[in-house]
Amino acid sequence: MAEADHFDKWEAADDAHRERVYADFRAFDEAVRTRGSIVGGDALDRPSSARTVLPGDGRPVTDGPYAETVEQVGGFYMIDVPDMDTAVGLAALLPREYTVEVRPTLEVDI
Repeated sequence: MAEADHFDKWEAADDAHRERVYADFRAFDEAVRTRGSIVGGDALDRPSSARTVLPGDGRPVTDGPYAETVEQVGGFYMIDVPDMDTAVGLAALLPREYTVEVRPTLEVDI
């Protein structure tokens, strides 16, 4: 999850701070690859760039994020590892500025 001002903080960060964050991401990537694999993931743009498709007839669309909260999802990783404990341990390697939510997938076949 990313704070609402996460992007502003990143833009204001100095080179040393940015390199430490990049190093944390590299450590996470390497650790995941030794225990499983990264299935996918990416950083997300600012919440203000979102469009929300709502339930209902005609599926109305609004500008902005669905949730009006201080915290928004800033990006995601989908990893394939043996168990939740491994996933949680790996999540702790991500940059310390981030709150990280770890969830299993339901593996729904479509």
